[in-house]
Amino acid sequence: MARINTNVGAVVAQRHLTRSYVDLNRTINRLSSGLRIARGADDPAGLIASERLRAEIQAVQQASENTQRASLIIATAEGALDEVSRLLVEIQDLIVEAANEGALSEDEIRANQLALDSAIDSITRVANTTTFAGRHLINGSLDYVTSGVDDTLVDALHINATQFGTRTYVPVNVDVTVSAQPATLFFQAGSVATTVTIELAGNRGATTLTFASGTAASAIVAGINAVSDATGVLATLSASPTSGFVLESELLGSRQFVSVEVLPGGGTFNVVDENGTTTTRDEGRDAVGLINGTQAQADGNYLTLRTPTLDIELSLVDTFGTGTTAFAIIEGGALFQVGPEVNTSQQVNIGIRSMTASRLGTSQLGFLSQVQTGGQSSLINGEYDQAQRIVKEAIRQVTVLRGRLGAFELNALDTNVNQLGITLENLMAAESTIRDADFAHEISELTRDQILVNAGTAVLAIAQQTPQTVLRLLS
Repeated sequence: MARINTNVGAVVAQRHLTRSYVDLNRTINRLSSGLRIARGADDPAGLIASERLRAEIQAVQQASENTQRASLIIATAEGALDEVSRLLVEIQDLIVEAANEGALSEDEIRANQLALDSAIDSITRVANTTTFAGRHLINGSLDYVTSGVDDTLVDALHINATQFGTRTYVPVNVDVTVSAQPATLFFQAGSVATTVTIELAGNRGATTLTFASGTAASAIVAGINAVSDATGVLATLSASPTSGFVLESELLGSRQFVSVEVLPGGGTFNVVDENGTTTTRDEGRDAVGLINGTQAQADGNYLTLRTPTLDIELSLVDTFGTGTTAFAIIEGGALFQVGPEVNTSQQVNIGIRSMTASRLGTSQLGFLSQVQTGGQSSLINGEYDQAQRIVKEAIRQVTVLRGRLGAFELNALDTNVNQLGITLENLMAAESTIRDADFAHEISELTRDQILVNAGTAVLAIAQQTPQTVLRLLS
């Protein structure tokens, strides 16, 4: 059929050539950008999925950066505590040296006191100047703030971590159902009947005491109390009308004990437990209590609870017995966002107590600042034993905090960075599969499209020449 008004062949060739140009341009765009999906028209469903993955990737990357920054903060705090530990060891050396007062002059003891004062001042200075990007770390700024604590019932309180979640405060209810008790033995006589030598032992150590026949109970009590610093055992006269005296461990709890052994050589020194049974040894009893309805671990009157939402340690006064007390945690702690979603399950919280000299120690034992000149436990006052006990408690508190920070850094932060790294790899791989261009495939498509364009151009040229054949009919 020979027509000149409508060149159908050329129209068909032009349509195919236009399509080939579109495909060629799309392939060139993918190769030049490296993306299979550059706009929504390329793959609407794929674009939605990849954009969501990109948002997750950014959140995971930021969570990883948050965690690494948190790790640096904890490492900075722990490094400062290392210096505090070193100073405390030096202080203990000064105390032990000063206790050798028979070989030291008063001037030398005063010199030790001055050196001790300087070391304690340095501890407070380290606590007040340890910062990270302007944030104070170990001066109590990252400790928790409580409200309603009854100081007549709670001797010491340390909140290691808590999760507020959507709450404005965290209530803490303590219910002690069984009281803590010291180890107790009873001597039920007004004097010893025969000369006797006993070995008296407690948690601090053992010593040997000899009492002549007829030694009164009051004299025995005085002799036992004279060495209580070496044994950890205290003696008190029994109240009238019962004669004799009571032996008790200095502290409460099942780890405490009192032991009385009569050494070979004769004599009697009979002691009984609270049930009246003759024995030579008795152990204390730990309290049984609940914190927020959960069974707490107890060491005497020292209760510990560790749950995902509350990590707390508190010491009740020795006279607490049974009963309840309550208070609230209203703010504080260091909150770290370590996950891509802002919610409680992807946040960690830790409290760092003050390491100043006025806070190291306990209210019952005394604080480190009381070992300085003018304090009741200073070397000048000759309170070497009490000073050493305070310093030992301060060393314990610092080392426990260092261990807790180290465990937090290792087990909570470092593992989180590793897990986020794995998550990030998988998310990026998924996003790349959806959105990135496959160059091997696109190169083959480019070759195909180029061939089709060239072929289409040639065919269109032939189609444009077809009407020329009509002129032969007119000649």
